[in-house]
This record gives sequence, C-alpha cells and structure tokens, in this order.
Amino acid sequence: MNQELIPNLKLTHYRIVSKIGAGGMGEVYRARDTRLDREVAIKVLPADFANDPDRLKRFEQEARATSALNHPNILTVYDIGTHEGAPFIVAELLDGEELRAQLEEGAIAPKKVIEYARQIADGFAAAHEKGIVHRDLKPENLFITKDGRVKILDFGLAKLKPPKLTGGVDSEGETMKPLTNPGVVMGTVGYMSPEQVRGAEVDHRSDFFQLRHDSV
Repeated sequence: MNQELIPNLKLTHYRIVSKIGAGGMGEVYRARDTRLDREVAIKVLPADFANDPDRLKRFEQEARATSALNHPNILTVYDIGTHEGAPFIVAELLDGEELRAQLEEGAIAPKKVIEYARQIADGFAAAHEKGIVHRDLKPENLFITKDGRVKILDFGLAKLKPPKLTGGVDSEGETMKPLTNPGVVMGTVGYMSPEQVRGAEVDHRSDFFQLRHDSV
C-alpha cells in the first residue's frame, strides 16, 4: 500500500496540492507542474510495481503508447515517473464527474446517452487506429466534463492489474489470470466481452461490445 502523499511534496517538478481520490489501480492527486505552471492530475500506482520488472516495463510501454493518443475524448497523458519505487502518470486535470456518479442519480436521457456513445466511439476509433485496445470500459473509466465532453480514462491499465488466482474476483469485481500465462483474463465482471471471459485474444471489437453494454 502506498503512503499518502502530503501537500507541497514534490515529485520531480510536480508539487502535490491535494488528494482527489483512490481506486484499485492507485491514488489520484491534484498537482502543480512547476515548469509549465499548470495544474495536472497525478495517478500513483501501487508500490509493488517496483518488485515486478516485467510489469513496470509494460507500464512504461502502455504509458508511451497512450501519450501518443491526441484526441478530445481520451484523457491526455503528459508524463510518467516514479516516486519511492511507485510509478506515476501525469495527465490533464479534468473538471466534472465520472459517468458512475450520473448513473447513481437516475436514468440518463436517451439523447444524452446517444451523444455519450458517439463520443466514446470516436475516442475508441482513434485508439484502435494505433492498435491500442482499452479492455476495461465501465462507468468508472468514463469522465464527463462540465461542458459535456466524454473522456475515456485508464487506457492500457487493464493489462497492468496484478495477477490473481485463476478465475478469481477481487474487491472491485475484476477477474484476471496471471499476466504472463497464455489465456489471460482481464476486465471487470459484468462488462467483459465473451472472448475476455474465455481468455481468448481481444481486439477493438471487445471495446465496442463493452460500449454497447454501457449504452443499454
């Protein structure tokens, strides 16, 4: 478990301002980029990454690939680094709420659902053109900004989740097998495509299956 970062702590040239939240894949902080004088969001991943060189290497590869995705419906990644062995991702700071929060308030108007789905599909199309598959689309990974723009979060992080016992389900409903074994299962129960459940190879069609699930 990571030690919570305190305000004014510096991670290279990023100064921590406050904690925004936490989830299964780390803690998120508001921070200040002292070089470019702008606010950013920093996601600090679990410290046990430092004990797994293969996983750390995959993190760096996924972060580089995601940073190349320049699209208005995908969270922009600015930088990566490490703090006391724990990798972190620096991204644009968003103002709004997760789709999950809107769903908890009640049904979303059909017109808005269609607009959200269109934006998500646009973001996926840009990622898939570069060979990047999300694998874990769910309301928690969709952020709605104050001006109604959908941002897809956590591209690539599904591949980095820690190994569990085969077929096991963790506290967030996520199922997975060891990442180094063939037939890897990764995703969130209730949102996975049939090929994910079987541990078969996934491609862009898996993302669109999950999009359809989120839209109905």
